[in-house]
Amino acid sequence: MNRHAWLKSSVALAVTLAASSANANGLSINEQSASGMGTGFAGRSSSAEDASTLFGNPAGMSRLDRTEISGGFATIFASTDISDAQGALPGSNDGDMVPNAVVPFGYLVTPLNDRWHAGFGVYAPFGVISDYEKGFQGRYHGLYSKVQVVTLQPTLSYQINDRVSVGFGPTINQIKGKLTRNSPHAVAPGVGPDTNVNVRGDDIGYGFNAGVLVDLTEQLRWGLTYHSKVDYTLEGRTRVQGSVAPGLNGNYDASLDFTSPESIDTSITWEMDPRWTLYAGATWTRWSRLDKIVIENDGVNPAYQGRIGAIEEDMQWDDILSWAIGASYQLTPQWVLRAGFTSDPSPTNDTHRTVRVPVSDRQIFSLGAGWDVTPDLTLDVAYSYLYESKGEINTSDYTAEFQNSAHGLATQATWRF
Repeated sequence: MNRHAWLKSSVALAVTLAASSANANGLSINEQSASGMGTGFAGRSSSAEDASTLFGNPAGMSRLDRTEISGGFATIFASTDISDAQGALPGSNDGDMVPNAVVPFGYLVTPLNDRWHAGFGVYAPFGVISDYEKGFQGRYHGLYSKVQVVTLQPTLSYQINDRVSVGFGPTINQIKGKLTRNSPHAVAPGVGPDTNVNVRGDDIGYGFNAGVLVDLTEQLRWGLTYHSKVDYTLEGRTRVQGSVAPGLNGNYDASLDFTSPESIDTSITWEMDPRWTLYAGATWTRWSRLDKIVIENDGVNPAYQGRIGAIEEDMQWDDILSWAIGASYQLTPQWVLRAGFTSDPSPTNDTHRTVRVPVSDRQIFSLGAGWDVTPDLTLDVAYSYLYESKGEINTSDYTAEFQNSAHGLATQATWRF
């Protein structure tokens, strides 16, 4: 194995935007609303229950009669089981590499007149933190990853007529990332101390969210939301320490071009009667954008230019279609109960899965409740359990089976005035 093969997986500076513990597959985070989480986000683009619709479908702001502020957070408790591990290196496979994580969100929506609404949202569409133990057997493919993406979204919606509304919001997305991994000693893998590699980078990218919401009947609504791609050029530095290769240790200017995929979300909300409401939805995500990523490092010693000057990584991810169903029951005028189920396929497979993004097909079970404390204050809570099928890691020097699971708790408060 080339002692600089770490670069082939340092695409994770962009790719590991994945939150392997969050309730969405690939690189996405779903936790932008506790009220939506209770139904498995089945009616995300059609329910428009509170100000969090700014993310789910900006056209839904037209259904809000008063100024609303919604804010909250989700806490993720994840675990990973690693089995049947084999590799060229000695080492451990504890699997406890995903610390508990908190995902915050907040929204403000206000009517401007009978037809126009304005809003502003802050949320996290992508994010990851993974921290393998120091002696992890697959450490040549990844040790520590932390990426944070924060999005700001100013938004407008317009009520075209009594049945149709539209919404649009540009997104301002800041990404920061840190990646570490070990590489083999210059002589051979397992001979002498490992070389430590540390990569940092950041950028700001721009995109938009747009949606349409249609009242098909008095009881049935249909929504469609488009989340655009976002282009990033992460710039920072690559630091190499501990190498015995002459002239390799030091800092290098690094850059990586990455495009997050666009997605289309559609759903229906059916208010069957005063107590029961049913939801169904589907989301298509263009993960095939992650076909190949190229990392550029400048200032490299000419002796190593061919190895660390420019490295390509084949991802070969596939587009996916996830779906969800859910229901809510109005127990009393003040209390509503929710439940949902989500099926979320993985964009990767046993051939291309990596230790940084060891995701597989997911099934998510959700429960939630909403309490109207007063006409001006609503509290929402939700719980989700995520179960993931086993997925194989197959590299030239490390193979293993990974199986992830997670518990998620979310809470949200909505004020109206």
